[in-house]
Amino acid sequence: MKYNFDEIVNRRNTYSLKWDGGELIKAIGFTERYDSETIPLFTADMDLPVPQPIIDALHKTVDHRIFGYSVFPDEYYESIQHWFKKRHDWKISREEIVYSPGTVHALNVAVKALTKPGDGVIIQRPVYPPFTAAVEGNGRVVQNNALKCDSEGNYTIDFEDFESKAKEETTTMFILCNPHNPAGRIFTQEELKRLSDICEEHNVLIVADEIHGDLIRKNQTFYPIAKVANNTDHILTCTAINKTFNVAGLHCTNVVISNPDIRKIFSEAMGMHLPSPFTVSALIAAYNEGADWLEQLKEYLDETMEYVKNFFAKNLPTVKVSIPEGTYVMWLDFRGYGLSSKEVHDRIYNKANVVLEDGELFGEEGEGFQRICIPSPRPIIKEALERISLQFQDVESEILLKS
Repeated sequence: MKYNFDEIVNRRNTYSLKWDGGELIKAIGFTERYDSETIPLFTADMDLPVPQPIIDALHKTVDHRIFGYSVFPDEYYESIQHWFKKRHDWKISREEIVYSPGTVHALNVAVKALTKPGDGVIIQRPVYPPFTAAVEGNGRVVQNNALKCDSEGNYTIDFEDFESKAKEETTTMFILCNPHNPAGRIFTQEELKRLSDICEEHNVLIVADEIHGDLIRKNQTFYPIAKVANNTDHILTCTAINKTFNVAGLHCTNVVISNPDIRKIFSEAMGMHLPSPFTVSALIAAYNEGADWLEQLKEYLDETMEYVKNFFAKNLPTVKVSIPEGTYVMWLDFRGYGLSSKEVHDRIYNKANVVLEDGELFGEEGEGFQRICIPSPRPIIKEALERISLQFQDVESEILLKS
């Protein structure tokens, strides 16, 4: 079927974090202003309806009228295996799959179970803030292998620095984000193999967050690190339907662990988590019948990203914007205005009444940047950008006059 992603579905009064969680959003310091006119584009879920097969499967589950304790049927595992073999040529054995109610939860379990207090854990800032929290919040030490950014906004890995940190005796884990959030990089086969080889040589475990791996541009190819590595005994990979199919509220991450000893430790630390029947039915429907919707979604996201880039080029050319290789987030560079991060924040969040995510939350490397999540109907994106543009016309005009 043909999906209409321009349709605006009112999410207010539906328990939505981004649309109904204003008091919480203010309490945690994202913004000082949040009201009925706020446009929230800060969190990574979509304002787009899920595939019809998922809706049908959930209706069938509801119609059964009993929602007791549930288990994972054979079809659950077979759906995961088929999806990753068909789309990424990655063969996964059933016994390698461990369920987690969420990726952030899985990261925390991995850090606590597989490292010791005081151990070093490598992350690559600017990076999704829960990576830092999973390390420091569990008494471990961040080893920051900061990504290198050139003048055009292209990010690359500093391998010399990475290896020097991996060599340190206290370094025991590396948390990889691929596609990278917020930089948008999809790391190449060569980069991934090199990362894996270094970690294997120095006995460093890799926890790979690959939950954006299906949300890539049409001309890009995503490679799971476990697919390209020579050996996978040191790799744990987080996969999920949450981002791909916009079902974060159903809590469904699957961690792929080939090493049986590590899998046993991780599983015991994870503890018993029985699934919701809705989670089971949604995953089976998504992986078996959701591919057509995903292809249409990717085309829509590609067009929206082109729209965002062109909008800034025309209206706020001082803001540097590049289209990411993967994810549905864009990383906006406001540093050209010479304004403080606080001033940029005030103009966007308080005056324009648009909630994004301040770049410094992703590490000091993100200062002066803003992350925007763009999987919303394009009319909503258009209004948000127009509001932001109005708040920077004065400084844009000053720059134009000086040039």
